[in-house]
Amino acid sequence: MPLHVPPAPAPALRSVLQALGSPTAVHEAHTPALRALQGPATAELPLPVHVLDRVRASGRPPRTRLTGWRFLIRGDDRFVAAADTRLTPDGWVFSHFFEGPYVAATERALRQAESLGRRYQPRLLSVPELYMLTLWLHGAVGADAASGLPGAEDLLVPLAPAPPGIAPYRPHLLSELLPVLTHRLTPPAPPVPPSMAAPAA
Repeated sequence: MPLHVPPAPAPALRSVLQALGSPTAVHEAHTPALRALQGPATAELPLPVHVLDRVRASGRPPRTRLTGWRFLIRGDDRFVAAADTRLTPDGWVFSHFFEGPYVAATERALRQAESLGRRYQPRLLSVPELYMLTLWLHGAVGADAASGLPGAEDLLVPLAPAPPGIAPYRPHLLSELLPVLTHRLTPPAPPVPPSMAAPAA
C-alpha cells in the first residue's frame, strides 16, 4: 500500500473510542448519520492535522504546527463522520464529532493518493484564513508525524470544497501552491495618495 498511515498517540485513539462508546457524546454530536447508526462504529485512518502559518509575502518561510489528530468513523461499511482530538496540558483528549463534505473528500483524496505509485505519509494541512483543507502527502514515510514542513517532493491535494480558483483533488507541489496562497492572503498595498502640489506651469 503506497500510503503509510502514521500511528496516532494512544491517548488520542482511546479518547475517541470512549466517545464512540458514550451514548451521551454521540447523541449530543451534530452528526445525524452517526446518531442513526444501528451497528458498531470504528475509528480508522488517523491523520495528524497541521496548520500552515506565515503564508505572507514577508520573506519568512511558512511553518506548520500540529493542532490535532483526526479519525474517520466507519459504520455500516462506509465513513459516516470524523472525530477530532486536541492536545491539552493533560494530554490528548476527544474534541468533537462532525460530518459534512470534508469526510467524503478526505476519503476520495486518500483513494486517489493510493494510485500514485509512491509511498507517502498522509497528513492534513489546513489554511484557516482561506477555509482550506488539503491532504498533505509527505514523502518521508517514517518521519515524526507531529513535525516537519512540506518537502520539495511532497504533494498537497486541496479537498472539496476548495477556495475559488483552486481545483480540488489536483496534486500540487508546495512551490506551486504557495504563491497562490500568498497572493490570496497578502493584503493589497494601500493606494498612494495623489500629490497635493500644484502642477508645474
